Amino acid sequence: MKRQKRDRLERAHAQGYRAGVTGRSKELCPYQSLDARSQWLGGYRDAMEDRGGGLFSKGQ
Repeated sequence: MKRQKRDRLERAHAQGYRAGVTGRSKELCPYQSLDARSQWLGGYRDAMEDRGGGLFSKGQ
């Protein structure tokens, strides 16, 4: 996999994680391509698990 493509997917994951931590809806995913969208949603799910585990307070 090319580094440029990997960087884009890593960025999508990080943006999904930030969206999940801040409590945004997963319906607001800005990506249309399947790869980037799945990475964004994966980051979102990771954030939801971390929030559920008490890593972040729901007020942040």
